[in-house]
Amino acid sequence: MIRRTFLTTLTAIGLATFAAPLVAQDTLRIGVEGAYPPFSYKESDGTLSGFDIEIANALCAEMQRDCDLVEQEWDGMIPALKARKFDAIVASMSITEERKRQIDFSAKYYQTPARIVAPKDAGFEGTPEGLAGKKIGVQRGATHQCYAEKMFPDAEVVLYGTQEEVFRDLTLGRIDVQLSDSLIAQESFLSKDEGADYAFLGGDHLDVECYGEGVGIAVRKGDDELRDALSAAIAAIRDNGTYAEINARYFPFDIYGGRPASADAATN
Repeated sequence: MIRRTFLTTLTAIGLATFAAPLVAQDTLRIGVEGAYPPFSYKESDGTLSGFDIEIANALCAEMQRDCDLVEQEWDGMIPALKARKFDAIVASMSITEERKRQIDFSAKYYQTPARIVAPKDAGFEGTPEGLAGKKIGVQRGATHQCYAEKMFPDAEVVLYGTQEEVFRDLTLGRIDVQLSDSLIAQESFLSKDEGADYAFLGGDHLDVECYGEGVGIAVRKGDDELRDALSAAIAAIRDNGTYAEINARYFPFDIYGGRPASADAATN
């Protein structure tokens, strides 16, 4: 903050010059995707909705900051953050060592495992041997790309711009299986009519190298004050019940620490 003694020496023109950036600091610009239901998606009128969207707004309210949601395609998220298009990313971004070399993260705000989805009559297993020669669809730049390329070296990994495109090509037979977050697969595909002939193939896929330590909010390197404020706000909305209210609108269990074992029976 500019010292009061210094401000008194400024001319009216000087005051106007300094006013704009001070006002801008009151607004927190948050990068969101808008194409990753149920975490972020668009309503018919173009309004952004979803778990990530509500969490972003709740954190801004807790921090007493105005929130400006900036849409950004997934594979350009980190470059846009570093280019200062926005101040933070709330877009289901996993905290990984590779990403931490470029950007910083708040504490996690949720954590769920990845799973493979295939036709119910697939006739093969979701193992490296079972998927040899198969086409695995994943979203480009997501942690699932890292995992698929690492764990299934003899499969062909097919990359897509959005998760919706992955599900579409699975139904069209252009890929044999898809790998994504288990909640995304269940809520956005398997529970829909188009997913009636598909099911999870095998169990959870967990790998710290690719999937990291959960999902956090990304900020630029050096933005320690913002990172810590976001972490504190996450803890606050967990404590005051706001997180639970948002969670309940989208999921039948608390996704903060992962999926309970009993959920396997409900999703297979």
